Amino acid sequence: MDGAPQDLLRNRLIRALGQSSGPSSDYDFDATAPGGKVLRAAGVLAAFDPEGRLYMTKRASSLRHHPGQIALPGGKVDPGDADATAAALREAHEEIGLNPAQVEVLGTLPAHRTVTDFSMTPVLALIHGPFTPRPEAGEVEEVFTVPFSHVADPARYRVEKRLWRGGWRSYYVAPYGPYYIWGATARVLHSLALRLTP
Repeated sequence: MDGAPQDLLRNRLIRALGQSSGPSSDYDFDATAPGGKVLRAAGVLAAFDPEGRLYMTKRASSLRHHPGQIALPGGKVDPGDADATAAALREAHEEIGLNPAQVEVLGTLPAHRTVTDFSMTPVLALIHGPFTPRPEAGEVEEVFTVPFSHVADPARYRVEKRLWRGGWRSYYVAPYGPYYIWGATARVLHSLALRLTP
């Protein structure tokens, strides 16, 4: 998608942002979220290039939290960040080398609560101009792209379950080639896919 096609993509994403839906949670399927928790704010960047490809990362296997998992660039809101959008842009610059000046922020989806007690805000955006990702050493094992046709199709998502902390946990998955997209990442992308479906 270049030029006019990117305008079409922008229009579809903006229309999706205009759809109403409540926040989502890792607890949506099976369990009641524990009360009394103070959630930490985080932002993740769902950024599409001019061809409509979404940039994602495979986290380094040496990390303490979520090693080897597929994720959107992003992380917790630091004291110097104005908000979750600023955190998502900063983290995307650190993790994959995406210059914030190349990013057109379109808006945010409702926050998603994770089992790790984050309130994660997905930020939808477009990338302008050429971009060659640079994975952050020690943090990001690989940067790859997923086509818009995969992300936007609800039929690409399914529910799986596994034993977790003594009980069954159900979650969305949206495998793409060798990449097992699941959990909170798949959940927010599934929410976007539903909004994109006429």
